[in-house]
Amino acid sequence: MIAALFGNTCSWPQASGYYWQQSRRPLSCLAFVAPLLVLYEGGVLWLGPQAMRNGADVWLRQLLDLMGFGQYFLLPLLTVAILLGWHHTTTQKWQIVPGVLYTMFAECLLLGLALVVIARLQGALLSTFLTAQPDWPVQASLNTAIGATGKVIAFFGAGIYEEVLFRLTLLPLAVWGLRLAGCGPRQALVGAIVATSLLFSAAHYVGPLGQPLDISTFLFRSVAGGFFAVLFVYRGFGIAAGTHALYDILVGLLLHGVVGAM
Repeated sequence: MIAALFGNTCSWPQASGYYWQQSRRPLSCLAFVAPLLVLYEGGVLWLGPQAMRNGADVWLRQLLDLMGFGQYFLLPLLTVAILLGWHHTTTQKWQIVPGVLYTMFAECLLLGLALVVIARLQGALLSTFLTAQPDWPVQASLNTAIGATGKVIAFFGAGIYEEVLFRLTLLPLAVWGLRLAGCGPRQALVGAIVATSLLFSAAHYVGPLGQPLDISTFLFRSVAGGFFAVLFVYRGFGIAAGTHALYDILVGLLLHGVVGAM
């Protein structure tokens, strides 16, 4: 369904240039996120009770449990299977170019920094209207007792499973639903991006791991959700997931003491 809604990655008008095409291929996306997936799942098992699971990970596993599929490794295997199935529908070669993966990391780092700038600009704008300075938006409610390694592992989980849930799963479903409702292709895509971005933001305030609702962080996460959705549509799942993870790492660890409030 993903390929049917968004088209073959090599056929889009925007897909000009070797790197642009190769980096959006589902197989390249899988090769790029596979190390993050292994580090997250392995890290959670290694940390045991001290591990901080990503909310999207928990919700997806709960959904599988309700369906009668409680095997631990089923979720990462399903993630791999979706990307492999998507690649199969593109009828492209089963070939991975290592140089493309290195460039994808550089692109994700630049895009993560761009989102940091967007956060700062939005924070500066909101500070002119709000009496209190908004908190720097980062992955919700990380336990301050866990170390840097535990936080990085949690950020990997956010980059993968939040993108699996909100972009790889819900965004195509939303487009499909809006198309059934009579919307044109462009209107359905825009409506799906807006709806899933708002849902993505709201999810950070739900459940025991959720943060107290705050208008400034809600607005930023909505913008960030739209940012990731556009990346998913035009740059592929790998770039969206990698940018998400690197943004969280930049803000949660490297820049937290420097730009802790916006």
